[in-house]
Amino acid sequence: MDKTDLQGELEQMHAASFGWALWCCHHRTDEAQEVLQAAYLKVLEGGARFDGRASLRTWFFAVIRRTAWEQRRRLWMRELLVGRWLTGQAAVSVNGGQEQAMTSSEDSRLLRRALAALPLRQREVLHLVFYQELTIEEAAKVLNIALGTARTHFARGKARLRELLDAEGTR
Repeated sequence: MDKTDLQGELEQMHAASFGWALWCCHHRTDEAQEVLQAAYLKVLEGGARFDGRASLRTWFFAVIRRTAWEQRRRLWMRELLVGRWLTGQAAVSVNGGQEQAMTSSEDSRLLRRALAALPLRQREVLHLVFYQELTIEEAAKVLNIALGTARTHFARGKARLRELLDAEGTR
């Protein structure tokens, strides 16, 4: 795929890509914008190359996820080092902040609370399948896990989510 075709495909996927970046950045809009921009640069400058082993969307979501992880690690290291240098002790973790509320509706709050109660991997698989409309196989590739593992996380996540929502009296 040449650079012009790649750029066109990425433009068509922008809304979904931003949604995934937002998820990977714990719904912090500014951070998600930076991550997405860095992911685009990696791809367009050749730092990440599409080899065709997965769909373009699956591959690019993996690039976004990796970029978000790298950025979190860099920020954490910077905070840790600056904190130690300034105070002589470890800095506070930058990953402990509260997530912004997505909507004001009660159902949405209940769903977000139930999703937050799930283990991270289950949340990621459910998000990719339900919100990003990927197959479980594509989600497994994005997360770099085995297909069977993704299926297990998907099934367990749905079952646990159902239990949590039933306990809240929703559904």
